[in-house]
Amino acid sequence: MHLDKAKKRIAKHVKKGFHGYPLVSLEYFGKENFGKEHFGKTPDSASQLVISYTEEEGADPQKQTFVSADDAREDETIQSTLLKIIERADAKTVTEIDGISILNEY
Repeated sequence: MHLDKAKKRIAKHVKKGFHGYPLVSLEYFGKENFGKEHFGKTPDSASQLVISYTEEEGADPQKQTFVSADDAREDETIQSTLLKIIERADAKTVTEIDGISILNEY
């Protein structure tokens, strides 16, 4: 799937707002020390994506981390996989944390 198409479909899920569970949450991470192996090259680069899946209210989320050598938001493989996870999980709600959180661990 093309990157733009995957990103638009993910954004459409996010725009719908809260409609119950299951819930998928997306958070992008970057590092303060740029240029390290497996981490973003610039301050605006999200080197990791953490996707959390919560089946029902009060349940512990299942988490999966994806790592990109460049920017995970612009990685066609990661974005296509993310869309497939959302659709196969039949997520009623998809949330996305705005911006890039700082990753303090390696």
